[in-house]
Amino acid sequence: MSSRTALIDACMRAWFASKRWLAVLPDRFIENHSKMTAPYLLEARGLVRRDPRTATTLLHATAFALAAGQRAVITGPSGSGKSVFMRALALLDPIDEGRVLWHGRDIDRHVIPRFRRSVAYVRQRPALVEGSVEDNLRYPYSLHAYRDVRFDRGLAERLAAAAGRGDDFLAKRASDLSGGEAQVASLIRVLQLAPEVLLLDEPTASLDPESTRAIEALVTDWFNADRSRRASIWVSHDPVQAERIGDRRFTMRAGALTEPKETIE
Repeated sequence: MSSRTALIDACMRAWFASKRWLAVLPDRFIENHSKMTAPYLLEARGLVRRDPRTATTLLHATAFALAAGQRAVITGPSGSGKSVFMRALALLDPIDEGRVLWHGRDIDRHVIPRFRRSVAYVRQRPALVEGSVEDNLRYPYSLHAYRDVRFDRGLAERLAAAAGRGDDFLAKRASDLSGGEAQVASLIRVLQLAPEVLLLDEPTASLDPESTRAIEALVTDWFNADRSRRASIWVSHDPVQAERIGDRRFTMRAGALTEPKETIE
C-alpha cells in the first residue's frame, strides 16, 4: 500500500469511527470506501412515509444509495409508492422516519436551496409559467438560489437542437406547446442549471415515441457530459425503456423497494 493510499485509508477509518459505524462494518467495506473520492451523492436511510390522514404506510423503511456514474431505474405497478419515494428523496414531502443524506451529510434547513439546485426533480406533468419557452427558461435565474449565474441563450438553443426542436422553439408560447414539447421545455429548464442528480418521475409516461426519444437523448447527453459526477433515478412503467436508460434496476411493490440480486455489483 502506498503512503498516499495508507493516508486515505486512515482518513476514511477516522471518518467512519466518528460516525460510530466502524464497529459494525467489515474491513472490506471500509477498504472499498477508502478508494472513493466522496460519499454517495444521495442516500436514504430508513425512509418512511405515511398518509397524514389515515396513517397508512405508503413507503416502508427504505435504504437506498446512489453513487456518481450510476443510472437507477424504478419500475412497479401504479400506486406502489414510486412517486412517494421520489418526492421524499427530493425533500418535497415530509418524512415520517429516516434520513436523506447528500454527499454523506444530513441536509439542514439552510442547505435545502443548494440541495434542490443540485438534486432536480422532474415530474410527469410539467409546470410552465405564462409566456414563451424562453421566458420559462429564464425564470429560474430570477430566483435567489441562482443569483450567481446568468441565462445562457446559446446553451438553451443547443439543448433544444439536441432534442430535435427547431430554431423557433424558444419563441413559442408555452400555452401552445404539445405535451411532448412542454416536457422538453421543462427538462431544458432543469438541465441548463447543470444539476448533479436527476430524479425523473415518469417524464415520458404520456408522450409519443418521438418526444420520448427526445427526452431520453437529453438526459443521456447530460449524463455523458460529466458522468463521473452525475447520476439519475428514472421511474418508468416501460421495461424496454428501463433497459435503455438504466444500469441499476429496482422494483417498488406496496411501498417496498427492492433491487434484484443480479443487478448488484
